[in-house]
Amino acid sequence: MTLERPPAAPAPAPEEVATTDVPAASAPDAEAGDGELRVPARIGTRRRRPAVSLAVRTGVPVLLVAAWWYGTASGGIPPDVLTGPGAVLGALRELAETGQLTDYLLASGRRAALGVLAGAGAGLLLGVAAGLSALGEELIDPTMQMKRAVPFLALVPLFISWFGVGETFKIVLIAVATAAPMYAYTYLGVRGVDRKVVEAARGFGLRGARLALAVIVPSALPSILMALRISLSVSLTGLIAAEQIGASEGIGYLVTLAQQYYRNDYMVLCILIYALIGLVIDLVIRGVERLAMPWRGQVAAR
Repeated sequence: MTLERPPAAPAPAPEEVATTDVPAASAPDAEAGDGELRVPARIGTRRRRPAVSLAVRTGVPVLLVAAWWYGTASGGIPPDVLTGPGAVLGALRELAETGQLTDYLLASGRRAALGVLAGAGAGLLLGVAAGLSALGEELIDPTMQMKRAVPFLALVPLFISWFGVGETFKIVLIAVATAAPMYAYTYLGVRGVDRKVVEAARGFGLRGARLALAVIVPSALPSILMALRISLSVSLTGLIAAEQIGASEGIGYLVTLAQQYYRNDYMVLCILIYALIGLVIDLVIRGVERLAMPWRGQVAAR
């Protein structure tokens, strides 16, 4: 018994071949002719004019100041609740004429700088070490997570018993306050670095500190700068708490004096000073980002 192969189906006629599966050339491609590439109408991002950008940035603060001035001038806001801009300017003029404003700013700036340098530096090193190796993570991360869960203000009585109420206590408190956010963001930034980049760098012979400084830290720079911004903001909170205990100069000490003598104008002035310091910190970090990472400006839609 032999099996016969079934006859093959006849080939379709040329006019019966389906042509609907082949997409038709679009109008731009048809106009382009023989595969010529066209230049897009616009390449890059559209940036606002500096004057327009400045107006947008300052619009809301100006409106808030105008509402504050109108509310206090019209009597809608009593002076014992919130003093007016004129009284705050008078307090500022009084402090500037006596030279106390400069002394207080310098004292607070020195404490904050030393505390941030110690705390953020330690957080950066610990974050890089925990992010690079499994052993570092096992040794460092549990302790830092427990420390991060403890409010640094809860450590004030303990630090006072250890260091007294002098400058060491204030600097250590600021350092402890800034170490946790720097560690957390640095750790996440290092863990987010592409491992292929690290392997390629190791293939070129980079090891240890050279690998961390040349590849790991630059790749994690966005997270590190964000950590620095948050650490500087948190340092102001630590500065206020530190300068209200055993201090004889500083912006936090000025807040304590205003509270003791019921000077509402000085209280508002101190709040404005802290707000301006925060604005300066943000501008400085933005400047560093533009210099170190110029490509990040192309991400935001305009």
